[in-house]
Amino acid sequence: MIELFDSHAHFKDDDESAVLETLARARSAGVTRIMAAGGDAAANRGAAKAKSLAPENVLASAGYDRETIDSPREPIDFSGLSAAGEMGLDYFCDPGSKTRQMDLFIEQLSLAKEHSLPVIIHTRAADDDTLSALREVPSRGVIHCFTGGLPFCRALLDLGFYISISGIVTFKSADNVREAAKYVPDDRILIETDSPFLAPVPMRGNRNEPAFLVHTAKFLAGLRGTGLDVFAAQTVKNTMEAFKA
Repeated sequence: MIELFDSHAHFKDDDESAVLETLARARSAGVTRIMAAGGDAAANRGAAKAKSLAPENVLASAGYDRETIDSPREPIDFSGLSAAGEMGLDYFCDPGSKTRQMDLFIEQLSLAKEHSLPVIIHTRAADDDTLSALREVPSRGVIHCFTGGLPFCRALLDLGFYISISGIVTFKSADNVREAAKYVPDDRILIETDSPFLAPVPMRGNRNEPAFLVHTAKFLAGLRGTGLDVFAAQTVKNTMEAFKA
């Protein structure tokens, strides 16, 4: 069986049995490693819970993303974390909060730099400001669930970032993501579910989970003209290097 690394999945912390079942299904599907991502207080707790239940398989991150600009933000204990995030900008959903989003993003980038952690970045319809922030606070890490165009992809690669591709690449409307996914060098591409969101074809309509990563991996291997075993091994290596696992 091939082994895969889900570079971005979210967990809830209020149902231990559900987390354990999700992790068991992932292992059965060959997803032997997972980055449990934070982004708000609940996601941060969920990531910590998943790691505590399977420390040999799960890494954890914590941070605050653009959806928390009007919410209380608890201090983060960065000890034991492999990354900071997710964090970033989304002007598609809330263009009226650009300034506040940018302030929070810079704050989160600075905290990650202070703690010498790679960052996990969400960016949508905010190409210029994302690049501006990353030049203001030089950082390393992953652009998760990439949905931009090829010029943005090139600029992020030039800054040293890894590009993580989600199940969106399997959607009919995602020509731009497929173009970027073919362009990213072998040593800079990661794969993810972003579960519980964005289930890939043929699982659309279901609650996404790490076990579904195999569908995205198969699609991307075909898109890039490589064997699934080679692609899987490369993305595991890349993700371990991105998070220094």
